[in-house]
Amino acid sequence: TIGTLMASLDTNIVVIALPTIVSDIHVSLLTLVWIVLGYWLVTASVLLNLGRLSDMFGRVKLYNLGFIIFTAGSVLCSVSQTGEQLLLFRIAQSLGAAFLFSNSAAIITDAFPENERGKALGLNQISIVVGSVMGLIVGGFLTSYLGWRSIFWINIPIGIFATIWSHTKLRELGTIKREKIDWIGNAALTVGLFLILVGITFGSFQMLNSIPFEMYLFIVTGISLIALFVFIEKNVIKPMIDLSLFKIRSFLGGNIAIFFNAIARGAFTLMMTFYLQGATMKLSPLDAGIYLLPVSISLSIFGPVSGWISDKYGSRMISPIGLFISAVGFF
Repeated sequence: TIGTLMASLDTNIVVIALPTIVSDIHVSLLTLVWIVLGYWLVTASVLLNLGRLSDMFGRVKLYNLGFIIFTAGSVLCSVSQTGEQLLLFRIAQSLGAAFLFSNSAAIITDAFPENERGKALGLNQISIVVGSVMGLIVGGFLTSYLGWRSIFWINIPIGIFATIWSHTKLRELGTIKREKIDWIGNAALTVGLFLILVGITFGSFQMLNSIPFEMYLFIVTGISLIALFVFIEKNVIKPMIDLSLFKIRSFLGGNIAIFFNAIARGAFTLMMTFYLQGATMKLSPLDAGIYLLPVSISLSIFGPVSGWISDKYGSRMISPIGLFISAVGFF
C-alpha cells in the first residue's frame, strides 16, 4: 500500500508543479506534455510483462527493485537542469512505478485469506485515490514554499524506508513459475502507442505543418503496429493480453467507459492546472491544488459507495448514471 500510495502521489504532485517548472527551466510545451505522457506510457507498456517477470523471479524481489528504481529516479528528477533531463528521469521513475503497481495487488492477494482479500484490495485501491488527493495539496504546498524540486525530495525518505522495510519484512508467498515472455508483442504495442502519441502531439503543436505527411506517417505506422500486436497476440502461445476477454460485452464496455472517462478527467486536470496558475487567475500552486481537490475528494468518497451499491444492485445502471453526472459536471 505504501508503494501504491507513493506511485500514485507522484502523478498529481508533478501536474500541479508544471507551470512553475516551465518558468524555472524554460521547458517547451511539447516536452512538458511528454513529462506527463512519458510516465504513463512507460508504466502502461511494461505493466503486464513486469507482472509476468515477477511470477518468474519472485514478486517481493522485483517489488523491492521497484522501490529502488523509483527512489533513484526521484533523486535524479530533483537535480534536473533541463526539460529533456527531467523527461528522461521521469521515465526511469515510471519504470519503478510499474514494478510497484504490477506487484502490490498480487502480494496482497498472496498474503490474505480469501474471506479478507476484498477488504485488503479495497484499502489498497483507496490508497491510489488518497495519493492523488495528497499530490495536489502536498505538491502545491511544496512548490509554493520550497520550489518544484522539493516535490521529488518527498519520495526519497519514503522510498528509502519502504525499500528497507519491504526487504526485511516481506516474504515470498507466491509460486515461482517459469514462463515465456511475449517480447515481440510488447514491443509492437509500446512502439505503436508511442508513434500514435508522437503524431498527435506534433500535429497538435503544429510542429510538422511544413510536412504534414510525417504526422500522418507516425499515426498510420503506429496503428499498423497495434494491428500487428493484435495478430501476434492471437497466434502466440503465451500472449501478453488474452484478447478473447474483449468478447465479453461487460469487459469491453467497461474498458471503453474507463478510457473515455480518463481522457475527460486527464484533459481537465492538465488544462485547469495552467488556467488556475496562468495570467487569468494568477493563483499559487497551493491554491490551485485546493481548487482541484473536489474531483479527487469525490472519487475517494463515492468510489467505495458506488462499489457497495453495485455489489448490492449490480453495476448495469450505476456506470451510465456516473458518466451522465460527469458529463453534466463538465458542462
